[in-house]
Amino acid sequence: MPLDTIIQLDKVSIFQKEALVLSNVSMEIERGEFCYLIGKTGTGKSSLLKLLYADLPLIDGYAQVAGFDLSNLKPRMIPFLRRKVGIVFQDFQLLSDRSIRDNLLFVMKATGWRDKIAMEERMEDVLEKVGLRTKSFKMPHQISGGEQQRVVIARALINDPDIILADEPTGNLDPDTSEGIIELLFEISKSGRAVLMATHDYGLIQKYLARIFKCESGKVEDINPEYYK
Repeated sequence: MPLDTIIQLDKVSIFQKEALVLSNVSMEIERGEFCYLIGKTGTGKSSLLKLLYADLPLIDGYAQVAGFDLSNLKPRMIPFLRRKVGIVFQDFQLLSDRSIRDNLLFVMKATGWRDKIAMEERMEDVLEKVGLRTKSFKMPHQISGGEQQRVVIARALINDPDIILADEPTGNLDPDTSEGIIELLFEISKSGRAVLMATHDYGLIQKYLARIFKCESGKVEDINPEYYK
């Protein structure tokens, strides 16, 4: 695997329980690359993302993610893989009973942070990146949907991952807010992280051209983004 290849799949089949969802999947994504994952509902986008962060097991083929070989991944190693992979969900999944700051603290404590000064510095840094440094003491219900999604992105960045996997991150947002989230994810990719974003929003794809993987008929195809211009 070349030094800059951070995700590599070769002839992978992806199952949900016993059902084959995708077969013969081969793809490579480099550090610093932004890619879309598109396809109709039920074509396997979320299943592919779940395989990449080891929520679904690798049954056959070869897969390497952030230096981890998924075919030999012991259960005790999954938390270490997930520190290298930041996950952004459509439905935020923020803890509603605590502030933005405490949402981030919860993740840091759960992933082994102990140094309080280092934790404060890291929180300040990621909140600055997503434009929310002044809102850290607000509760999730006190900020907009777009701001909540920025908190989710901050949470995904907290452990300085190599990869961001975003599953429909603009699905619940208005067009202007969606553009802000896309621009933020592009900025994150420019910092050397790979970003793979599942989306149905073809308007965004047309405006922000990038490499595209399409799930269709049980396959994943690497297609020319110029097709969507």
